[in-house]
Amino acid sequence: MRKTLFFLLLASSAAMFAENYTVKSPDERILVNVETGATTTYSVTFNGKTILNPSPLSMTFDNGVVIGRNMKVKDVQHRTEDQMLTPVVRQKSDKIRDHYNEMVLNADQYKLYFRVYNDGLAYRFHTDFADSLKVISEEVDYCFPEDYNTLFPEERTILSAQQPLFKPMKLSEIGTDRFCSTPVLIKVDDQARIFISESDLESYPGMFLKKQGKYELAGKFAAYSLEEEKTDDRQIFPTKRADYIARVSGTRNYPWRAMIVAENDANLVTNQLIYKLAPESQGDFSWVKPGKIAWDWYNALILTGVDFKCGVNNDTYKYYIDFASKYGIEYVVLDDGWSEAWDVTKTVPEINMEELVAYGKKKNVDLILWVSWAPFREKLDEAFDLFSKWGIKGIKMDFMNRDDQAMVDFYYTVARKAAEHKMLVDFHGAYKPTGWLRTFPNVLSSEGVAGLENHKWGSFVTPEHNVTLPFTRMVAGPMDYTPGAMINFHEKDHKVWFNLPASIGTRCHQLGMYVVYESPLQMLADSPSNYYREEKCMEFLSQVPVVWDETRVLKASVGEYIVVARRSGDTWFIGGMVGKKGQKFDITLDFIKGNKTLTCWEDGVNVDLQAQDFACRTKKVKQGDTITISMYDGGGYVAIIK
Repeated sequence: MRKTLFFLLLASSAAMFAENYTVKSPDERILVNVETGATTTYSVTFNGKTILNPSPLSMTFDNGVVIGRNMKVKDVQHRTEDQMLTPVVRQKSDKIRDHYNEMVLNADQYKLYFRVYNDGLAYRFHTDFADSLKVISEEVDYCFPEDYNTLFPEERTILSAQQPLFKPMKLSEIGTDRFCSTPVLIKVDDQARIFISESDLESYPGMFLKKQGKYELAGKFAAYSLEEEKTDDRQIFPTKRADYIARVSGTRNYPWRAMIVAENDANLVTNQLIYKLAPESQGDFSWVKPGKIAWDWYNALILTGVDFKCGVNNDTYKYYIDFASKYGIEYVVLDDGWSEAWDVTKTVPEINMEELVAYGKKKNVDLILWVSWAPFREKLDEAFDLFSKWGIKGIKMDFMNRDDQAMVDFYYTVARKAAEHKMLVDFHGAYKPTGWLRTFPNVLSSEGVAGLENHKWGSFVTPEHNVTLPFTRMVAGPMDYTPGAMINFHEKDHKVWFNLPASIGTRCHQLGMYVVYESPLQMLADSPSNYYREEKCMEFLSQVPVVWDETRVLKASVGEYIVVARRSGDTWFIGGMVGKKGQKFDITLDFIKGNKTLTCWEDGVNVDLQAQDFACRTKKVKQGDTITISMYDGGGYVAIIK
């Protein structure tokens, strides 16, 4: 009885210090309730329904301070922000409304921020300690009230290029020994989806999520790297890690823990919460030029009908430049092989970089260089200076395969130095975007996605996977899937061939990616020789933009189908993709104005026999007309309305 009385008194004492604070979205549909006391928790309701139970949050430092525990709030600040953002790079639209209610809980030496938008919410800590210190751990919990369905991007190790397949499973089916990278998509019911990721990840490790408890997911972070080892394969791996996750300055902001709340699948595609939470760019980025890229690695630089030996040499890349010039493609990337393995300042004998750059200039085509991150880091400043002297317009940095604090710091260093040299960046072997496009508009795209190249060694990147990506990985930011395969097979017929790869799904499934998938630095992955044989497809690929003034999602269901309309100037583009099962939709053209000409590329009458079969048709349309879009199993559709 004495023990029971003690715990009752303890609970009573804790309750005396407990306080509740609330903040709502501008439309009042999302409500966040924060309770402070021995533990600080927050819960979320959407349209009156609890979608997140009280979930604890805290950070533990090596100075003995645990913020978020025994929190004594000195004062509370509320404010509303409602402004229009004009992005330097128009990923989805030329304007973005940034409208939220913010609540700041001020405690001794730290603050806890909550922002609630009509389409999501986020929180972050800010500290004001006098000295630098170490973060021992961060408590990030998501305590769900029910056994929700998830798309779980499972990982086997935190040393990961973060290219998971999104596995459908219920929370109860995930073992406590399993974890995933973020973002994660969770379906609450027919009226709500939850998307979990992060924004403003500067000088801090990226967040994974591990299963905890019955229906809970908890943050998991890579420990700080103390020692590293160089490998023969142009890699550097951590060999010893600390018992803490980050070394930090005493005064700083920590990453936003973001939760998108969407009413339906379509609203996920147009959500820009991760972008809105990121810091605004500093300096002039008017020089940034989005565009399409002719890529050499997927197709193994194999050309046909030429009078020179194809490979890593100037003749081959001049051929790529000629192809890019003919179709108005802005860039050619020189992928692996152009430089010595551990010295990116030395080209191989077969490459004369000054000659290639000059040749490209005459053809209005610029060059981007692939680099492996570890050799690049060893000569970072020298390499940037040399690339700039050559006239190189960007880098494609690869093989990082981790997101501990040291690696995240390197991403930011590269982004800043590239901007100083007016160079673009494409991160490969990368973690998901965390608002780079706003903070560094020169970082136009990143991988962190199981994309087209996986067909070179497997058959697991299916149309169903492809139609899952717009609602998962792409919501976090631009996605370098590298589409454009001109050799296409149905899943049952697909064969793996490294040097002559083929995609799964129809030809129009590939074309649809150029409207559905967002990447302001978009690849054309296949060989110029294949594209030259496909003049009808190149009519579309030469016209489709990589940035957009307006986006409308016309039909959407995760893993099943998506139809998107995007506007560039006065021209509309429609892109459709389906998963395993074909679909037929009637689409009303209520978004166009006046009389237009619609040219479409659609799955052909014999596509069931040959996945590459397509038809190209043109007709007159006007506002209010209805068109029918038919897509075969694993199929797609594109149209230009102008």
